[in-house]
Amino acid sequence: MNKVDVLAQYMPADAAPIISKWIDYFQCEFKISKGRTTKLGDYRHPFKDKGHKISVNNNLNPFAFLVTTVHEFAHLLTWNDHKNKVKPHGAEWKHNFKRMMNPFFDLNVFPSDIHQTIITYLNNPSASSCTDLSLARALKKYDPVINTIRVEELPHDTVFVLKDGRRFKKGERMRKRYRCLCLDNGNVYLFNPLAEVFLATGT
Repeated sequence: MNKVDVLAQYMPADAAPIISKWIDYFQCEFKISKGRTTKLGDYRHPFKDKGHKISVNNNLNPFAFLVTTVHEFAHLLTWNDHKNKVKPHGAEWKHNFKRMMNPFFDLNVFPSDIHQTIITYLNNPSASSCTDLSLARALKKYDPVINTIRVEELPHDTVFVLKDGRRFKKGERMRKRYRCLCLDNGNVYLFNPLAEVFLATGT
């Protein structure tokens, strides 16, 4: 299976040839990684005898995978232009991210709701697509249906469970996150409103 065919399994098929060309042009090591809870993707600049490295989580839906991939390639292009002399998500990166999204808009690879949300996001893209809740919500709508619920959808004081079995009670919203009490150890944790959790049973 060639590179385009592999990429097309993870992103919109029309986008795969462009990303394949970028990988070759920039001589980038592109890795499709196992899902990570702390990040969707990663860019590592050249070091010693190693070239550019990009990794993107394999459990993202096709549109989230593509947005994350473009995000990381924008880091690569910014490094080529400025090395480490500019902020990671400063004006230079934002400019490159906008430029690199344009070919995919021309191909209409995104559904209209995601397209419009990305347009708004591109007016001032933040450090991660996850930190922009509107974009994250638009992308999550295309995730596979699973038996979970977002923290923001739970009523106050609802008990929920994580994949590892820990039980929490939803508390007040503090700026961008919810304070939730862990019923197993009594500690308080902050949850992203879009965190996917399970409703507790037998409580």
